[in-house]
Amino acid sequence: MYEFRFADIGEGIHEGQILKWFFKEGDTVKEGETLCLVETDKVNAEIPSPITGKIVKLNYAVGDTVHVGDVLVVIDDGKGEVKAQPLSENKEKEEQGVIGEIEVSNEVIESSEEAKDASTTTQKVLATPVARKLAKDLGVDITQVKGTGPMGRVMKEDIIRASQAKQEVAAPETSVAKVEVIVPKMEFKDNVERVKISKLRKTIAKNMSLSVSVIPHTTSMTEFDVTKLVAFRKAQKEMAQQRNISLTYLPFIVKAVVLTLKEFRIFNASFDQENEEIIYKNYFNIGIAVDTEDGLIVPVIKNADKLGIFDIAREIQELSSKARDRSIGLDKLQDGTFTITNYGAAGLSFGTPIIRYPESAILGIGIIQTKPVVENDEIVIRDMLPISLSYDHRIIDGGDAGRFLARLREYLSDPMLLLLS
Repeated sequence: MYEFRFADIGEGIHEGQILKWFFKEGDTVKEGETLCLVETDKVNAEIPSPITGKIVKLNYAVGDTVHVGDVLVVIDDGKGEVKAQPLSENKEKEEQGVIGEIEVSNEVIESSEEAKDASTTTQKVLATPVARKLAKDLGVDITQVKGTGPMGRVMKEDIIRASQAKQEVAAPETSVAKVEVIVPKMEFKDNVERVKISKLRKTIAKNMSLSVSVIPHTTSMTEFDVTKLVAFRKAQKEMAQQRNISLTYLPFIVKAVVLTLKEFRIFNASFDQENEEIIYKNYFNIGIAVDTEDGLIVPVIKNADKLGIFDIAREIQELSSKARDRSIGLDKLQDGTFTITNYGAAGLSFGTPIIRYPESAILGIGIIQTKPVVENDEIVIRDMLPISLSYDHRIIDGGDAGRFLARLREYLSDPMLLLLS
């Protein structure tokens, strides 16, 4: 007998809801065949069988919520005794998960089992790779952190609390009294309706809280004259349509951002607080915030510096479509180095975007508007693009942001530079 458990696939995913079973009790399943479809807060994941055998028991019904480590199904593999999945000796640096293997959108993500009970070893704890990375960044010994998740799992919130407690102990006594923030219970006398938030919205809330609690944000705003870009895009739309490509302004902006990041590398970096080091990344993976019915999902254009404008447009089109129908693979949501969010899609001009931890900056773009501007002491009509740039003030100053935006303006004001660079 083989107990197959719901695996840890990283990215903060620690639970899911059974959407569909492809087999029933008594059926024979082959290794690699899809057992069930599980909805997580980021993707709908196909769970493959790790072995060949007869299904003895399905422990959860459609609609049930399962947590990492829960036994999904018991399979008779012909070996008689009940056998849990074996402990893995894989190294943490491989960032593998807790148990088994999982397939998401036809992409196989390897993972391994740590321990069914965190108390069986003093060296291993149940935690996602994201939590482990955060613990490393914040200088927290994860083996000393008490987990509040399923089966004692260490969550990102546990790491943040441990880091805050560590800082309070290490901080010298001052005459300034510490202020403890207590969130009062919400009580309403009038008629209200309470609605549970979705798994995706819950993840967004956690990630945003993490980012603003760790990264000191500041935002610089300006406007670019993109009159030439508007005319250039209009001239290229027919060619793009012939290739079944939707040519928005975003591909041009992505291209301009990548070229600017190559010159101003600090905006493509991360700050390692534990080691007091700046980590410069020599690759350019651009995240694009996509508005879905459940909330924002940020797919990532990998190696955007190697793509032309039409290629970037095609990537944006495909990734956005998969993000909206929740069929996108986890590999397409990971390893971003810089993010762009489009306020213009909602008819807005400016905003103060929140940086995606552990990136160092995010660019917000507003709606392009035709308006009168003064040029050489004359009033002329120009197409203006509002820009909002939020950045990590620990490693980036206002002067850096000004120079970054000045170079970005050059590229977007003259689209021919994008083709020649």
